[in-house]
Amino acid sequence: MTKAWALVGLLWVAFCLNYIDRQVAFSIFPALRREMGFTATELGWVGTVFLWSYSLALPFAGRLADRTDKRRLIAASMLLWSLAIWGSSAASGVGSFLFWRGIMGITEALYFPAAAGFIASIHSAGTRSRALGLHQSAQIFGGALGGWYGGWSADGPGWRTGFTTLAAAGIAYAFVLWFVLPRTERTHRDASSAGTIWSPAFCWLVAAFFGYCGVLWMLYAWLPSHLGDRFGFSMAEAGWRGTVFLQGSSFVGILIGGYWGDRTGRRLFLAALGMLLSPVFGFAVFAAPTLEGSIAAAIGFGLGAGLVMANLFAAAFALVGPGRHGWAAGLLNMAGGISGGIGMLLAGYSKDSAAFVGLFTILAASGLVVTVRRSTGAAAS
Repeated sequence: MTKAWALVGLLWVAFCLNYIDRQVAFSIFPALRREMGFTATELGWVGTVFLWSYSLALPFAGRLADRTDKRRLIAASMLLWSLAIWGSSAASGVGSFLFWRGIMGITEALYFPAAAGFIASIHSAGTRSRALGLHQSAQIFGGALGGWYGGWSADGPGWRTGFTTLAAAGIAYAFVLWFVLPRTERTHRDASSAGTIWSPAFCWLVAAFFGYCGVLWMLYAWLPSHLGDRFGFSMAEAGWRGTVFLQGSSFVGILIGGYWGDRTGRRLFLAALGMLLSPVFGFAVFAAPTLEGSIAAAIGFGLGAGLVMANLFAAAFALVGPGRHGWAAGLLNMAGGISGGIGMLLAGYSKDSAAFVGLFTILAASGLVVTVRRSTGAAAS
């Protein structure tokens, strides 16, 4: 069991680097505008190109994870996305930079389904929520580190040097994973027990996650701007207040949700609870009349998000069987990525984030109700 947790630790570092590499570009927008002449619209495409190329590649990545050695896929993904960020460091214009962002999205997509399936294969039901939740927490730290590192490198040695350094670190760590992670070939037993992934309960869970991630990414993208515009903060202070409370409470929610999920086995219930509570708090973040109200709502949202991060994928794996873990993770993340992109664009277009939180909440709630009913009915039969 100690070895299983050590392997999760190795993957935690990889996933943290994954998020650093995807997040770092958002902190160098002034440098991109100055050096390459990016317009505001083209800067928006830096996030959209990555997120949608990442999302559309995920189902293919999930099927591949179920059919090949996950160790090879994890290491290959890290090597390839590191080469992509290296390519970004050499970009000479808007088109080439966006091209490498798309390549990085595709290559990073190969990682998560394989990593989630790998963790599920080495952790039994008694520790699976905690293991998957701990791995998910790397995105919190990676996102924060990426935001800081991008700004620091742009102000210091230069963003191109910063990108090259990240590429070198990723390439080196890819070889570490290749030699340290054990092989995980798909077994005949997994293939025979795979069944179909398109159960009604799983399909409705995907629909619920679609609605939930529209709210999640809306807050990630627009909360700092909302706090700055509404309460007159500087960009630095708004960025800090819009990140620390949300991400910190998410980490606490992961710890609580992972322990509770493994202890009770009620992972679908806990994921549903988090998905229902989070959008309610998300609405309050934008609608609260005071700063204290917005911060309190952000903390509540983060706690609910932590319950989802710790339990959603473990619950989904129980619905689809061991031979479909990679594909299930890919489909869920694809739905979340597409929804997140739509949510960010809608909120940016109308500036009425609270209203769109309500719309996505309705979709998430309806999907969850049917999911729970379908899974309960299947268990009873």
